[in-house]
Amino acid sequence: MTSHFLDRAHAVLRDTPVVDGHNDLPWAMRTQAGYDLDAIDLASDQSARLSTDLTRLRAGGVGAQFWSVYVRSTLAGDAAVSATLEQIDFVRLLCERFPDRLQLAFTADDMEAARAAGRIASLMGAEGGHSINCSLATLRALHRLGVRYMTLTHNDNVPWADSATDEPKAGGLSAFGEEVVREMNRLGMLVDLSHVSPDTMRAALAISEAPVLFSHSCARALCDHPRNIPDDVLAALPANGGVAMVAFVGYFLLPAARDWEARAVEHLRAHGFERLDRSPEATACRQSFEATDPRPQLTVTAVADHIEYLREVVGIDHIGLGGDFDGADYLPRDLSDVSGYPNLIAELLSRGWSESDTGKLAWHNAVRVLRDAEAVARNLQLTRRPSIAAIDQLDGSVQR
Repeated sequence: MTSHFLDRAHAVLRDTPVVDGHNDLPWAMRTQAGYDLDAIDLASDQSARLSTDLTRLRAGGVGAQFWSVYVRSTLAGDAAVSATLEQIDFVRLLCERFPDRLQLAFTADDMEAARAAGRIASLMGAEGGHSINCSLATLRALHRLGVRYMTLTHNDNVPWADSATDEPKAGGLSAFGEEVVREMNRLGMLVDLSHVSPDTMRAALAISEAPVLFSHSCARALCDHPRNIPDDVLAALPANGGVAMVAFVGYFLLPAARDWEARAVEHLRAHGFERLDRSPEATACRQSFEATDPRPQLTVTAVADHIEYLREVVGIDHIGLGGDFDGADYLPRDLSDVSGYPNLIAELLSRGWSESDTGKLAWHNAVRVLRDAEAVARNLQLTRRPSIAAIDQLDGSVQR
């Protein structure tokens, strides 16, 4: 990439910085340091162990970050709720530790205020409906604590919604799942449709009265991975007003990378490890596989291809960026950490994008979708009381 386009990219990001839809630093800090901010100083360069630190966020032109308060779906019931609360607590402690660099944000106005103050707006998104343990009261509690989107599932189904990577059981959304979406609309919590099955996507779009979000997904037409968004779902997004935020995960981007990942996972499972296992033993197993079957090379051009495809299908006002840093280990070599965003913006500028359109992609669309959800919530709260429905009441007896 020429210095001309990189210089322009840095200028764009000074004016309209990146709103990143998904970063798993909180879980990485849980597993690597037990949330100890003295053990890992995020104000210094942590490139040896993390994709994210405060210096590289600033270098990458990140102006707002949705921190994922993800917990593994192997955690269930109250254990999942407690772990989610610990994740939320970490994000709050992180912002308290670095008040000159980070600022908690709960609204679109908060995002703009943080940008004006030169701080990174810090929002939270819960990744998986297991975090609420089938309780709308718990959903409301998470919202009061600052969670502004919830991904309806993670890799496994929840009793009321189907995941993209599990065997379907609910047929999309159950009656209680529909009530979850309605309550999220009433609260002003964005409905995140990354990770869910296409039928769940379609059901949520049919029910939701507010714009939805895909916090970190790609186009299924370019890479047929179950985590990506089918064209018919994309076609419905403009009328809803939602935003699809492109992930940087290799196996969502390239068919060759998807096929390689499938072989790597098969190798791990043959040796007794699950795909998400990050133990030293599992890491060594994966590295031994890569030594004989190297992963396909991946660059920023693959991300730009998905962005341009989404722009063609849904329009410039309905796309954004959701890198999945510190939650994925297969990233483009020139987008391998949070400092790489200028390389992506420069690539788009070299393809003829205007500064105005890159500004929408980076900042304006994400701020707008939260502002629109807030407006819907204000109207709904005038006529709709908090739902006290229980899953057993709506769906019958279910196993949680």
